[in-house]
Amino acid sequence: MTDKPATVNAELVKEMDAAPKKYPYSLDSEGKANYCPIWRFTQPHMMAFHLSWICFFMSFVATFAPASLAPVIRDDLFLTKPQMGNAGVAAVCGAIFARVFMGVFVDSVGPRYGAAATMLVTAPAVFCMALVTDFSTFACVRFFIGLSLCMFVCCQFWCGTMFNVKIVGTANAIAAGWGNMGGGACHFIMPLIYQGIKDGGVPGFQAWRWAFFVPGGIYILTAALTLLLGIDHPSGKDYRDLKKEGTLKTKGAMWPIIKCGLGNYRSWILALTYGYSFGVELTVDNVIVEYMFDQFGLNLAVAGALGAIFGLMNLFTRATGGMISDLVAKPFGMRGRIWALWIIQTLGGVFCIVLGKVSNSLSATIVIMIIFSVFCQQACGLHFGITPFVSRRAYGVVSGLVGAGGNTGAAITQAIWFAGTAPWQLTLSKADGLVYMGIMTIALTLPLFFIWFPMWGSMLTGPREGAEEEDYYMREWSAEEVASGLHQGSMRFAMESKSQRGTRDKRTAAGAPLDSNSNSDSEPVAAKPVVV
Repeated sequence: MTDKPATVNAELVKEMDAAPKKYPYSLDSEGKANYCPIWRFTQPHMMAFHLSWICFFMSFVATFAPASLAPVIRDDLFLTKPQMGNAGVAAVCGAIFARVFMGVFVDSVGPRYGAAATMLVTAPAVFCMALVTDFSTFACVRFFIGLSLCMFVCCQFWCGTMFNVKIVGTANAIAAGWGNMGGGACHFIMPLIYQGIKDGGVPGFQAWRWAFFVPGGIYILTAALTLLLGIDHPSGKDYRDLKKEGTLKTKGAMWPIIKCGLGNYRSWILALTYGYSFGVELTVDNVIVEYMFDQFGLNLAVAGALGAIFGLMNLFTRATGGMISDLVAKPFGMRGRIWALWIIQTLGGVFCIVLGKVSNSLSATIVIMIIFSVFCQQACGLHFGITPFVSRRAYGVVSGLVGAGGNTGAAITQAIWFAGTAPWQLTLSKADGLVYMGIMTIALTLPLFFIWFPMWGSMLTGPREGAEEEDYYMREWSAEEVASGLHQGSMRFAMESKSQRGTRDKRTAAGAPLDSNSNSDSEPVAAKPVVV
């Protein structure tokens, strides 16, 4: 085994030395930004940040645009409420496997091509919404548009590549939160586009069809900008160039990457709990406008504007979830991140129940919906303060699996409580569905108590004596891969991850380093024996 650092890491160290001149923020030993100034567009870190959330924003707009115009589309196509519910389930089902696939894809070719390819492949489906004639074509098109929600994986992977572990929760949450705003913005934007086209003299049954050309066109424009302006890696190069030069040797074969991600039980627990934070958010995005329209007799524009409030809260709610995760991690480490997630997601479930109980009052519904949205969306941000630490080698796969859990939770929840096809749903109102969804959220958040990292512990237990971050991340590599130096990126990440012990950890008090920023010019950590 060689102790010589990979060429790409040597280049990153040189860039870090030049950071005060080249960047308005400092870099860590991996070349990642230690700060996230959202008002800047500096290449490559901040440009990647902005492109990632804009792409994700547009995927939400297109996916939930049919829900924004649900009453109009329902009347024009003569669809029943159960058919509308099933179409909503189809919209979120498409991304379940697409997110897992995208996790493998970005691990192999990088987030820039992943984001652009997603937009270009699904843009035709957005345009095809203008051609639907019945339930089958409507549900089919919603399914294919929903594939674009795998953009979330590109967004989180890209931010995780560009920002230091101490702020990755905040950066991920801001980018994903701003992207999620598309689910609320479309409820405000699409009715206005429809009304504008209708006021221009186009009949209503045609106006809603023409409205879909707006998000479809923006899809293509956004994909082009991503290819032109995006950069995959903190070194300033994309994955393709780094692989041609032979300097990007951090992944190894494809099957071990998939095995690392899918074989880690922590990935599956986070996928389950994410299904009742992001999955709940997707469910509400799908039903809220129709609920407001039917429950309180509002017109489409007003129902859309009120329904938009839930999604637009992502302007700050998901971001504050990531900030809370990073904040509690300073004194309490990873255990603090998990505790914060459990508390906030459980509160989200409580207020979801309350939302269903105040269905006779519009004012109370609006107030409780806002409070509910805060906790629900903060829980989404808190999830991705934990996800980057599950696996370094298979970060994309883990992100894809957790993200797919969100869509799976949404599909199951909508099918059980809101589709209107099951026998028990014949007498079940949407308000009752909200109550039961809240109960499911509280119950299915409890598995967080089973997440345990040997070097950091769990919610109720401390770390294993002598466990080190290097030991945990080295287990993802075989002896042959270590001999080839493929593990070096994981070792640098392990050094940075010592910050997840928290300042109250007795090892920190004894003088163990929290990070390697002050030793950025040093050689990579010598590999310990591989446990296989």
